[in-house]
Formats: sequence, C-alpha cells, structure tokens
Amino acid sequence: MTAGKVLVPRPLPVFRRAVLDTWRSTLGWTIALTAALLLYLPLYPSMNGADMRNLIEGLPPELVSALGYENIFSGPGYVQSVFFGLLGFVFITIAAVSWGSTAIAGAEESGSLELILSHGVGRTQYALESALGLFVRLLWFAVYTTGLIMILNAPSQLDLDPVNIVAAEAAWLGLGVLAGSVALAAGAVTGRRTVALGIGAAVAAYGYVLNALANQDPDLSWLRNISPYSWAYRNTPLAEGFDGPGLLLLAAACAVFTAAAVLALRRKDVLG
Repeated sequence: MTAGKVLVPRPLPVFRRAVLDTWRSTLGWTIALTAALLLYLPLYPSMNGADMRNLIEGLPPELVSALGYENIFSGPGYVQSVFFGLLGFVFITIAAVSWGSTAIAGAEESGSLELILSHGVGRTQYALESALGLFVRLLWFAVYTTGLIMILNAPSQLDLDPVNIVAAEAAWLGLGVLAGSVALAAGAVTGRRTVALGIGAAVAAYGYVLNALANQDPDLSWLRNISPYSWAYRNTPLAEGFDGPGLLLLAAACAVFTAAAVLALRRKDVLG
C-alpha cells in the first residue's frame, strides 16, 4: 500500500493566477510599447531640422507648455515629451486601470470572487496578491522599456544618461501603479468594473490636466502639489535624475489606495 500524498497549497495563488491569466494582454501591451519606442525614438535626429523647429515655434506658447514640448529639441526632452509624458503614459494607464478594475470588481461581477473566497483564500490575501500581480506586470513594462531605450539611445543620438533613464522609468511606473491602485480600490468599494475603470481613468486624467494648467499659468503653479503627474515629472527625471519627494508621494498614494482596497473588501458582503 502506498502512503497517501499530502497536498501542499501553492504559495501566492491569486498572484500567480492574475499573472498567468493575463499573459496575452501583457504581451500585447509589450508589443505596443515596443512599436511606440521603435517608431518615435529613431526620429529624434530629424527633429532638429529647420522645418520641425519652425512648426513647433509656430504653435501657441500655451499649447507648447501644456504638451510639455518646451525642451523637445533635446534628447531627454524629446523622449519625455513623446513617450513618458504622452504615449507611454496613456499605454501604462490603460493597462493598469484595466487590470486593477478587473482584479476585484470584475471577479465579483463574474462570480469567481465568491468561489475563490469560499475556498480558503482570505480577503486581505486576495486584495494584496491582486495588487502584487498588478505591480509585477507593470514592473515588467518598466524593465523591458528601460532595456529597449538603452539599446536605442546611441543609434538615435538621444544622449541619455542610463541612471536618468532608470529615474524616468521609476516615475512612469509609479504613475501606472497609482492608476491601477485607484481602480483596484474603486472596484473593491463598488463591485462594478465600469465604475472602477472610470474612476481610475479619471484620476490619471485629473493629474495630467492639473499639470497642463500649471504649465500655462504661473499663478496656477500650486496645482502641481496635488497632481500625481507633476509628482512624477516636475523635475524632468530624464534630465535631472531621481526626484525623491515625488517618488515618495507616488509610493504613499499607491499604499493608501491599496490599503483602501483591502479594507473595503474585508467589509464587503461578497458571499451573500
């Protein structure tokens, strides 16, 4: 007679499932980020041509400031303007908000959350592992794009400092995690994926708009103090390196919304 096998639960089941179930979307966003960097970064040498300079200089100063194009003719300013401050910001926000809204609210709407919680997974564990899964997937974007930007740096004549690239990636990652954390918390509170999507996207847009307004009017510069986008980019990390206070504000905000998700899910009547 053979002895019975003892089944040992695998660690971090919610985290592993979150990462494995979304590998296709993770791959899709990785391809999109690759395409954006391969398309825009090699174009930088042509940005210093007379035609492009005349085009940018012909735009209204308010529009140039709102888009962050003041330093677009330098390598750091160009990459900040076209990728980290615009297209890359949009991509990581959409991915983060989509995953954050699905983790709790989407699972609750589909009925899978009730099933998981009834099989010995604690509510705190579920929320924290969902947040960890979100962070790790976004961290992959940051690590991958860091490597790709460093590869393109010399051929594209960008003259970027590797340390400053990492600084910009840290700020970009912080913005993405914050948007996802907001969606995660909103989903835990409301149980509605569409509501969580809307709130997460609104917070990201709110930060961008406040920063744009502050750039247009010196009297509104105080808006940067309440704009997550400004926390990340007010010191232009690609040119000036790490901004400790800004990164700490982003990290603190992420922690607050993750804690809110945990508390909301613990108090929520999911099992009926």
